[in-house]
Amino acid sequence: MKADEDGSVRSVLRAFDLLALFTEHRPTWAVKDLTTASGLAKTTVLRLVATCEQRGLLWARPDGRFTVGPGMLRWAQLASTAWQLPEPVRQVLRDLARECRETVNLYVRSTSVLVCVAQQEGPLAIRHVGRVGDELPLGFGAAGRVLDGTEGAAVSHGEPETGASSVAAPVHDGDGRLLAALAVTGPSSRFGPGEVAAFTEALATASVRISQIGLGTRTE
Repeated sequence: MKADEDGSVRSVLRAFDLLALFTEHRPTWAVKDLTTASGLAKTTVLRLVATCEQRGLLWARPDGRFTVGPGMLRWAQLASTAWQLPEPVRQVLRDLARECRETVNLYVRSTSVLVCVAQQEGPLAIRHVGRVGDELPLGFGAAGRVLDGTEGAAVSHGEPETGASSVAAPVHDGDGRLLAALAVTGPSSRFGPGEVAAFTEALATASVRISQIGLGTRTE
């Protein structure tokens, strides 16, 4: 790779890392705070912010802080459409949540992280609640261990947070390749040996059903 090409790739990665700092809990940033959080030089941050603003990915507010720009709306709509699961798969998630009485999540691998692409909350008042689009490190929790190929079915306690437990099973495509991880997550107090065994059995059946249905041509 040529030096200028390497610099261009590095700039793209830095821009993505900068955009990743904008979250639901931190939707606006001042340039000085972006500089501190990113560890980049202020001149670099200013250049990246200006470029993202030109492309509509960032938006300068009247108070001088930046938030995500209107250009993101197109990508958000596109992602929502591309990852809309077939209704039969959604029904499997609903059936599994009703049977296990816990929250059900479907994760896929994206480079070094796993991303939640669908969720069905459990019926109990005290339950695990995440968000579609949430990312976790690969190998983290039961679903992360499934997706990094460490295990087939997996169980975790204390992940993704203290007091939470999870059981996960692999979902394969028609050629047997690992496609996703189907997980049941809830309070650890409800994940004793008996419950884990029952969840594992239910997940095995549900994951086979999803494998047979497929996630749709958009994601395969």
